Parts: sequence; C-alpha cells; structure tokens
Amino acid sequence: MKTTRTTCFFLIITLLQWFVPAALPLGQQLADARAGLRGSLELPRVGRSFLELHPTTISAHDYHSNSFIYSEAPPDAESSGGIREEIPDRYKARYQRWKTEFLSTETGRKQWETYAQNQHFTLTITISSDNQQGASTGKYKWSDSGELAGATISLGYDLDEGFPDPVYYPVMNSLGWSREMYMTSGDILAATKIAHEFGHVIQSTNADGRLYRLQNKLMPIYRTIFLNNGHNIHDPRLFALAQQMGGTCVEVWEDREYWGEANAMLYLRDRVLEKSFRCYLFARIKRTVEEYAENYAERFERVGQSKPDLCGWQ
Repeated sequence: MKTTRTTCFFLIITLLQWFVPAALPLGQQLADARAGLRGSLELPRVGRSFLELHPTTISAHDYHSNSFIYSEAPPDAESSGGIREEIPDRYKARYQRWKTEFLSTETGRKQWETYAQNQHFTLTITISSDNQQGASTGKYKWSDSGELAGATISLGYDLDEGFPDPVYYPVMNSLGWSREMYMTSGDILAATKIAHEFGHVIQSTNADGRLYRLQNKLMPIYRTIFLNNGHNIHDPRLFALAQQMGGTCVEVWEDREYWGEANAMLYLRDRVLEKSFRCYLFARIKRTVEEYAENYAERFERVGQSKPDLCGWQ
C-alpha cells in the first residue's frame, strides 16, 4: 500500500499545499516553457508545472523505498569490508554502463576507491525490481560500539529513466529540463542517481551513528502518529520525538536528501564540460535550489564555487 511507503511525505505534501501558489493554467505553462526553451539560458518555470510538462517525473515518495531506507541488515550479515556488487545477470550490462559513467569523473573515482579500500565498512550495491526508476540506501549494519559498519545501495532496474521532482531533488530534477535541449543521456542520469546515493552513504558514515540509527527507528513512529492524529503537527508526542531525533521528521528527511543532492552536483560539476550545457544546467540548479532549498543553499554554493566556470554560482 502507498501509505506503507510514505514516512514523512504525507506531512510534507499537506504542508506544501498551504505554501505553494496555485499553478498557472496548463496552456500558459506550456507557453512559458516553450518560450524558455528558445534561449539557452532562459529557464522554464519550476514548481507544479514540471509535473504536468514532464510526465516522467518521479514523485518524492516513489524515488526512495521507505521500507528499505530505514531497514537494518541482519546481525550476522557479512562485513568483510570494501564494495560488494550483487547484480543479477540480466542487469549486468546496464549496470556496467552506469558504473563506467560514474567512474568517468574524478569525484566518482575517488568516492568509489574510498569505499573499495575501506576494510571496516562494507558497501553493497544491488539492482532491484521493486523501485523501478529510483534508488535507496538502507540495510544499515551497526557494530557493537554503535558505529556504522555497512550499508546497501539498491538501484532500480530502469535507473536511467525518470526525473525526481524538484522539491527535494533540485539537481536530478534539473537534468529533466536540460534533456529537452541537450539530449542528456540516460547513463548520465543513472550515474547522477548513483552519486546521490553515495552522498547518503558519505553522510551516514560521517554522522553520529547512534543518532542516525535512532532517527531511522523513530521516523516511522512519527509518521504513524501523524497519520492517526488528524494530521496535527502540534501533537506533544511528535514534539517529544523531534527532540530525540534532533529535528522534525521533515527536517531530518530534507537534510539527508540535500546532502545526497550536493554530492550529485559534485558528479555533474566534473562531468558536464560543454559550456552552453554547463551554463544552462547549473543556472537551472541554482534557481531550483533558491526556490525549494533556500535553507540549504550553502552546501550547494560550496560545490558551485569550487570551480570558476559554473555559470551563475560565483
């Protein structure tokens, strides 16, 4: 059922309905988008119009499998260190294309090598039919001392299709607009999603392990209370859970997602070198971050300012 795959999104959407302005009529949206595509640096409108103009958009609650991202590996799961690739034979060819694309960048190679050589952390990569165009990081393995000792990235078998919506995925979403003009390859899209998941792994390994694990346990409880209390965000039980988690369900979720997106931006910074495409894409990312992730803009700005030729970020 849909509700079993939705931890914080019902709360998020409920809140957004109060703050997102009404969409323009579809005819006007289409006219605006067509006008924007005439110039390489003119940007189409963002927001609700994207969902109607781009039917391949993946909604936030479909991109990640929430039954997976909060899961833990069995206590006896193997933890030999390094990277384990458990790819079914029928998906190996496409996976190799996506991996090669990710490793074509300095960011991808460095991050891959970091985990390949780590003998104290096991990163498993799989492909699943459960989450067709999305990806998830979960099945966390914890040591007796509370440190993260392993995690699994699960990739959808059609990872090279579908663009997550802009609210929590301003980087991956921006590729959807650029595809209209620059024919972005599906392999680049898939590699960007892989980079997003590596961002989750990096963030989880650098976080306070005990707090991260506690958040994973409490966020589903937070969701259950919210769904059963008439969507009352002022429920004292939710307040108590937020104190334990270090933030509300929404705050914890968006912090994690924007770390993933910042890492996806690092990959694209290294990968997209053609000037007009580069300027268009990163101007698009900047605008989407400003509209949806203003409180987290600093982490994107650090990426944007790390290279002198990312148009609009200096």
